[in-house]
Amino acid sequence: MEDHDVRAALDRHWAASDANDFEGEHQIYREDAVLEYPQSGERIRGRRNIQASRSAQPNRKRFTVRRILGGADLWVTELVLTYEGRPFYTVSIMEFRDGKVARETQYFADPFEPGPSRAQWVERMR
Repeated sequence: MEDHDVRAALDRHWAASDANDFEGEHQIYREDAVLEYPQSGERIRGRRNIQASRSAQPNRKRFTVRRILGGADLWVTELVLTYEGRPFYTVSIMEFRDGKVARETQYFADPFEPGPSRAQWVERMR
């Protein structure tokens, strides 16, 4: 699979995620895919289980992709995942095999107030 094909698949995946299109969102995964959330210590095996776990979440979420970087079989997406109006800064690392995601690891970070000690060098982002 060419890099531009993977990038197009990722664009479709994140657009489907943002639309809560659970069927479209999970087309990118292999049947034997593994999803890991290191911060909570969770591992989910299998595309159907990944989809079921996400479908079971009671709240609507929004996905804002900041950037996608990668090539060949390794791709990283930086995004803001918003649950009920609360942003989580997220990194998704996807490992592809045979054109589909074989493994994904997601990391989440809460926003925090900037430190005053570095204020003179800081440009605020939003």
